[in-house]
Amino acid sequence: MAELQQKQADIGWDPYLRPVDREVFAAAGFGARLGFGKRPVLLVVDATYAFCGDRPEPILESVKRWRASSGEAAWAALDHIARLLAAARSAGVPVIFTAPEGGTNPLVRGLWSQANPRSVGESARDPRAYDVVEDVAPLPDELLISKPKPSAFFGTQLIGQLTLLGADSVVVCGGVTSGCIRATAVDAFSHNLRVAVVREATFDRCDASHWVSLLDIDQKYGDVVGTEDVEQFFTAQPAGARDGAPSAG
Repeated sequence: MAELQQKQADIGWDPYLRPVDREVFAAAGFGARLGFGKRPVLLVVDATYAFCGDRPEPILESVKRWRASSGEAAWAALDHIARLLAAARSAGVPVIFTAPEGGTNPLVRGLWSQANPRSVGESARDPRAYDVVEDVAPLPDELLISKPKPSAFFGTQLIGQLTLLGADSVVVCGGVTSGCIRATAVDAFSHNLRVAVVREATFDRCDASHWVSLLDIDQKYGDVVGTEDVEQFFTAQPAGARDGAPSAG
């Protein structure tokens, strides 16, 4: 347990923890490591222009044009997502992308229109809004899933595709941490998949929300890991890991 406490102290959620919180986690046994699975899939969640903006710039500048943007934090994460993609593709690890369903149809958007009415019409302002940022865009043979709600699993074909792959685990990156990343991690865990969330490759528009969400995931639903950890893990994957991968065609 001392090792776990030291691990926590080395991560950005440390400022948000009181001493008693550490004692509670230690006493209750939270934070045990699940470890990587044997058949992983890299899941890139909502790394779109709407959530990243179209350039690295301060968030208050970015939200003038992209109201849901995470600004510079997103672009820092995109560099790490690009590293994960390179490692996964080199190792033959399947990659699946998600993006929100766009448009203004209230039957599609549901309560999003009320929870954040300012985001309605984002795709009308810029048709790229719900496209994955070009720097980390899917290859022609990689699957892009459109999702109507925060979780990549809710109302989508994702679990069916993971079943087809024989996947036992997901490595999750993208944004935003407190919304779609957290919802996806919880649902993956609920489907008995091992979950690893890559801390440098996730982003949020609020620093506190980002780190506290990572803390909650790490304590209860999966492992929060570093980019280098995942690169090393992917490199060690046996040949042929992509057999049976879903195709965009």
